[in-house]
Amino acid sequence: MTTSTPSPAELESAATRFREDFGKVRAEIAKAVVGHREVVDGVLVGLFAGGHVLLEGVPGLGKTLLIRSLAEALHLRFSRIQFTPDLMPADVTGTTIVVETERGREFQFRRGPIFAQIVLADEINRATPKTQSSLLEAMQERSVTVGGTTHQLEKPFFVMATQNPIEQEGTYPLPEAQLDRFFFKLEVGYSSREELVEILDRTTTGRSPSIERVLDAERIVAHQSLVRRVLMPPAVQDYAVRLVMSTHPRGPFATPMVNRFLRFGASPRAAQTIALAAKVHALLDGRSQASFDDVKRCILPAMRHRCLLNFEAEAEGVGTDEVLANIAETTPAADG
Repeated sequence: MTTSTPSPAELESAATRFREDFGKVRAEIAKAVVGHREVVDGVLVGLFAGGHVLLEGVPGLGKTLLIRSLAEALHLRFSRIQFTPDLMPADVTGTTIVVETERGREFQFRRGPIFAQIVLADEINRATPKTQSSLLEAMQERSVTVGGTTHQLEKPFFVMATQNPIEQEGTYPLPEAQLDRFFFKLEVGYSSREELVEILDRTTTGRSPSIERVLDAERIVAHQSLVRRVLMPPAVQDYAVRLVMSTHPRGPFATPMVNRFLRFGASPRAAQTIALAAKVHALLDGRSQASFDDVKRCILPAMRHRCLLNFEAEAEGVGTDEVLANIAETTPAADG
């Protein structure tokens, strides 16, 4: 059975609903979260693009509150997993147990907290790499395999993880394969003076914000499908490709700064991330095709966790964002 191609009027109507729903969810989150507008928008871009998001920042900056507020604004099943050093993979995915039934002893699968639609992996880098890797299949394949049986996860499936800076005690760096599964890595900074005043007014006076549920699973899946129908001109797509290839040391597009400070560059998933995120930004701007500016907006969150610095960069205090900023400044939008 074939589906007909939507007309321009149908696409325009769908794009209007997308912008309205994006704004509604953003407004509900703002009832509880003060500031952090760029981080909130980044989380929503990841959701509507069908990816997963990693938030990094020191404890107490509102990362968990942001995620819980998003869960409250959506008609989705929510699950929170607190990652600790003694957490085991079976505590995440579930396990097969023996139960007594009328027919005798039988094996039954008990689902773990990963079987939800929106999953908070809190302080993910507090757990060991073995436990961290229990999320890999779920994040990539949207399924969980236990005891040789594969269980499909319900759509949409969205993982939001928080991590503390790796310099803190008791943390395990996320493996590159795990980091690459995250659509965006967003850095949560400190609040401003005005924002801190507002936080105190909201949290120390007995006021409790009421977040309404404004979006359901069917609508989210429809928006995710719409994002993939946004056009990306060949020149814009090539720009995204060259940006990713610019992170590859000693590659044809590598800058001197990349060759000096990067050990490994971004994977093809980075190009996929940039393309999808650019399409979301195009929809938010009321356009049916992505632009060069849409691509530029996605460079840092799409690639900061996919590039590995070398020892020289660490010795000189050069960060990944500095290298990516250099790539953004030196890579022309039009090739040649």
